[in-house]
Amino acid sequence: MLAELLFTAGDLARMRFAVAPMWEIGPSLRLLRSGLPHAVHGPWVEQVRPRLSALGPAYGLLAELVPPTGYVPDFVNPAPAGPAPTLAEELAAIRATPAGQVRRDLDRLAAERGALGPRLRALHADPGAGLARLTEAIEAYWELALAPYWARIRAVLDADVLHRARQAAEHGAARVLNDLHAELRWAEDTLRLSHRSRPMSRRATGPGLLLIPSAFTGPGLYTLFAPPGPPQLAYPARGIGGLWTTEAAPASGTAALAAVLGRSRALLLAELAAPASTTELARRTGLSPSAVSQYLTALRDAGLVSAHRAGRWVLYARTATAEALLNRS
Repeated sequence: MLAELLFTAGDLARMRFAVAPMWEIGPSLRLLRSGLPHAVHGPWVEQVRPRLSALGPAYGLLAELVPPTGYVPDFVNPAPAGPAPTLAEELAAIRATPAGQVRRDLDRLAAERGALGPRLRALHADPGAGLARLTEAIEAYWELALAPYWARIRAVLDADVLHRARQAAEHGAARVLNDLHAELRWAEDTLRLSHRSRPMSRRATGPGLLLIPSAFTGPGLYTLFAPPGPPQLAYPARGIGGLWTTEAAPASGTAALAAVLGRSRALLLAELAAPASTTELARRTGLSPSAVSQYLTALRDAGLVSAHRAGRWVLYARTATAEALLNRS
């Protein structure tokens, strides 16, 4: 099926990009739940999937909300107000969803799936309390699965937006839209999207167009039409293929940093090419757990390491500042 969305000059003027954490939540959870290997995200899946049990009941709620395929309730992806909302801002927007919209979205989900699970029935009965539980579950999943990797993911997403912005400046908006995805075509003030099961209508949405690069949407496109916000279109970001290929820092880079940070701290930064716990780092480096903990605290205070609680684990990850230092060394 071919769906078409008409544009006025005003709609085109309101077209913008945003990097939105919530657009990584649902697709990444679907990937983890699939149980299948993945050509691109395999290293991430291998690290994160064993930790899912730490979510406890929160995982059950998210599993009901995000089915393996098909519709996800619109209120889960509020239109970003700015170019790069924080997860906290998006969760606040979810908690502010009117009860009527929550129930309408859940009714649609029930119609497509046949019935709601017990946790979603509770959300339907009491949206206020249910949304508080849901955002707590989303935050727990974020800390476990995405926050330790966000600096790396965000760098890819930001690079995509910068590329599209330059493309728009040099060639115009039409080139940007025609280059986003093979299923998307722009011509004669109309955006055409193939292989979409539902129509697109300006009467059913707000003005403009919100383009959202994503690391986890896969080869396809995700669309969301929820008035009064603009249509949202999440597409695979450029550079995803190299997202998990970064290895530990080379010996020369570690040696250069060791002169400033000390050998042990530089070694720990090099080992954090993938997020790890204190115990894992102690085993890999030969340092004692107490020494690793002390060094990680110093690196965290310096803004080079971030800590993320995942159930009984605390995972440490390099920050964007640390990545820049290692790449320069």
